[in-house]
Amino acid sequence: MAVAPDRKRGRGGGGRAARVARRKPGNTTAGASAYITRKIPVYELLAEEGLVRLENHADWILAEVGLEIRGDPVALRLFKDAGASVDGERVRFDRGHVRSLCKTAPKTFTMHARNPERSIEFGGDNLIFAPAYGPPFVTDLTGGRRYGTIQDFDNFIKLTYLTPWLHHQSGTVCEPVDVAVNKRHLDMVYAHLRYSDKPFMGSVTAPGRAEDSLAMARIVFGQAYVENHLVIQGNINVNSPLVYDDTMTGALRTYAAANQGNVVSPFILGGAMSPVTQAALIAQAHAEAMVGIALTQLVRKGAPVVYGSFLTTMDLKTGAPTFGTPESTLACLAIAQLCRRLGLPFRCGGHLTASKIADAQAMQESADTMNPAIMAGANFIFQAAGWLEGGLTIGYEKFVMDADRCGMIHRMVEGLSLDDNELAADAFLEAGIGKNFLGVAHTMRNFETANHRAELADTNSFEQWTDNGSKDTQQRAFEQWTRMLAEYQAPPIDPGVDEELNAFIAKRKASAADAWY
Repeated sequence: MAVAPDRKRGRGGGGRAARVARRKPGNTTAGASAYITRKIPVYELLAEEGLVRLENHADWILAEVGLEIRGDPVALRLFKDAGASVDGERVRFDRGHVRSLCKTAPKTFTMHARNPERSIEFGGDNLIFAPAYGPPFVTDLTGGRRYGTIQDFDNFIKLTYLTPWLHHQSGTVCEPVDVAVNKRHLDMVYAHLRYSDKPFMGSVTAPGRAEDSLAMARIVFGQAYVENHLVIQGNINVNSPLVYDDTMTGALRTYAAANQGNVVSPFILGGAMSPVTQAALIAQAHAEAMVGIALTQLVRKGAPVVYGSFLTTMDLKTGAPTFGTPESTLACLAIAQLCRRLGLPFRCGGHLTASKIADAQAMQESADTMNPAIMAGANFIFQAAGWLEGGLTIGYEKFVMDADRCGMIHRMVEGLSLDDNELAADAFLEAGIGKNFLGVAHTMRNFETANHRAELADTNSFEQWTDNGSKDTQQRAFEQWTRMLAEYQAPPIDPGVDEELNAFIAKRKASAADAWY
């Protein structure tokens, strides 16, 4: 029988990254803190007048244009019973109606991990990082670009577990295309539960696969525990513009009915899935997100949900998505303010890029998408590590490069301390005037923790760098992820629970023939 997670706690080794992180105060068992508590202010782009105008325009879209829910009569009935106008699959709402339906969603909530020390808090001043979600391809320096496999999936779960700067495992970190489409969710959820002990997402590609994900979570956490505690989430994307299909609403309803979480995220490229102008894009995204949030509450009041957003621009000459643009920065800042007015946790993208490799373009675009997310006050940042090629590829080197930068962000959002130790009066008195501070007692007490030290940066002299092989960042990143996987040790799991998981997977796989599309 499965038992509550506090009976199954394990203490993983964590490898080199975790050993480095343990030198920082307040770390959890296997690395850095389970999540970040933000101590720096958010950036407010718009004044009240602008926010009200965007909210009014979102209401206008829902009242005059409406939104379609395709293939899901249950969701249509829920909205009709709640007072919406339903005409076939078109749903319209009176002004303010959808916003009122969102009010029962919790402002903050806990997501419980298999290791309780890894549990995370959504909302408020909390910040959570998760790696890439959804790429069908993977790449690394030796193997090049290729379709993802279940081995790659397992590897990225292990790397996420070993990385102290990532707090959540995401969901489909890459598509394991060597496993049948109708069965791969079983192997992915198993990897989440077996190879790490951080919070994770289940399948959303069919309601039945969401049910399987829930069943596996219940094996590990216990059915009674899952009924009253959030342990798994679904990532729900809107088929913008203004469409929810039955796959997404079915998965959403499955998780919400079980009192589990949903992250509702419009995915909009301005000019293709919305009007080309940012104000229209923002209002449309706000309308779409609120409808999904409202549906979770009609299924089960108080079901935990995150307001998600993926808004970016496109090259209007080529049709390709673009990242790190000034327009997408402004959209991120504005949509975050609208979310805060609903009082909900906010999710947005992180280290995004259109680049095919981890080059200067990748890091410029990644920095210029992650920085606005931090400024905006995001609570949950997807795609924080590994994203390449507009989301088509997850890169091993890019993963550890991004994770290294997440460590720097950890330190930045901790803010500036002004206590007696930080002011260092004793250091001034000991060193006196005209002498350096390298040998004073204050430096000796603080040198390990005073400054965050990036793992991948090379600060050696040119001669030392040359003697060490003249390696660039990608080469150093390659060495780091291969070393991390070589050092990996799985977190403990109850052998009976592991056996029950594998028996469930075997039974479900045997129940249907393989389907590859």
